[in-house]
Amino acid sequence: MLTADLARSRTRDGTVTPLFIDTDEPQYRETAAELIQLFEDHLGESKGELEETIDELTIADTDYKLIQGLAKLLKDECEFETVAAADPREIRQQLFEKANESYPIVRQPTLGEDAHWLDVYTAVADRLGISLEQCHQGMYADLEDNKQLVQFGDRVADDYDRGDVSVATTRLTGDSEQTYAEDTITVEWLLTRYNLALAQAVLYDATQMRIRVWDHFGTAFSYVKLFGLMHRIYPIDTDGNRVSTTDAADGYEAVLDGPASLFSQSRKYGIRLSNFLPALPLCDRWEMHAEILNDEDSQRGETLSFGLDHTEGLSSHYTAQSDFDSDVERTLAQKWNRANTDWDLVREDDVLDLGAEVMIPDFALEHPDGRRAILEIVGFWTPEYLEKKLAKLRDADVDHLLVAVSERLDCSADDFEGASDRLLWFKSGIHVYDVVEVAEDHAIRSMPQ
Repeated sequence: MLTADLARSRTRDGTVTPLFIDTDEPQYRETAAELIQLFEDHLGESKGELEETIDELTIADTDYKLIQGLAKLLKDECEFETVAAADPREIRQQLFEKANESYPIVRQPTLGEDAHWLDVYTAVADRLGISLEQCHQGMYADLEDNKQLVQFGDRVADDYDRGDVSVATTRLTGDSEQTYAEDTITVEWLLTRYNLALAQAVLYDATQMRIRVWDHFGTAFSYVKLFGLMHRIYPIDTDGNRVSTTDAADGYEAVLDGPASLFSQSRKYGIRLSNFLPALPLCDRWEMHAEILNDEDSQRGETLSFGLDHTEGLSSHYTAQSDFDSDVERTLAQKWNRANTDWDLVREDDVLDLGAEVMIPDFALEHPDGRRAILEIVGFWTPEYLEKKLAKLRDADVDHLLVAVSERLDCSADDFEGASDRLLWFKSGIHVYDVVEVAEDHAIRSMPQ
């Protein structure tokens, strides 16, 4: 994504609007093509050399934010690694120790050039089994500017082992990675990605986001959960008005709480909202409205309005849907496959009707005798928010819902009075047999034996 200083937007009459570019404009297409070629030409070269070339191009162009913004997105597609014949730390240690044996190297000024440094490098190179040139180049090869560009998109530098380089991925949240829909970088990809990044940058200071989707619900809401966004989901009709039951629903609205409303304007959570945005263009029809904290009036808490929909022509670089929304879910499924239990763990795609709200749980637990329970994993919700959710579930008579709660949350069983027997606490992972035990107590029979 773009850094905040590279964002481009306009504020007028209480509304903030990203300054999107025309992706068909020849000037922008030429600039994008030049940058892509620049990165390809620097495969195998140092990061410092790449940065210098980008700066030279920026000086020659009047639009600093555009050049640097496009370059930032391209750098996100790069892999930089330390390339040296030996560990740079080992080279430095050996050189310093060898030089110290003859300290000081020069006691008296000499008219000729002192060549003792060459003897030091030669001795260390011989000891490490590398050439003199490799010893000299490798001494500081691990400095950030000296790291080499080994992969750009799907292209790998010559003489570099492709097996050592991962496929192009985008860091989403925590330790989770989601593969890009494609990793071939083109002018069209870069310019459309840039417009999306401009919209994402506006959301860094979002206090709340409301989304409406009329198709691909599972995909959209899987990304809501993937990014740990606190949410409330409501059924809506074709015009976006809320309806009383899912039977009358044409789509769904989700209210996503933002950082300013929960965490004293923590930009870390705002980045989660920004990371979620590319999931919306995966839907054919969608709308998004957000309240953005006004930097000029942040002390008074005034907000600006920001809206987008499917008519903006934005496209996504995310895949349609992943098998799991988080590492916790993936690990649980892997453990379940190895466990000795009659219960099956399956993905839950049904919308759970809570009356005025709806919910899409993470998993369903099914037993051969027809009993069934559903499981929701909670890793980033406030106790108050979760208690309201549980209260609604109790009112809706959904007593077969099990809730796994991360111990990282600042709460205890006392915060969930009346539902503590359906709670499962976990640290880094959920234990299969703990889930089975609770399912045995709370599952319902959904079909005859």
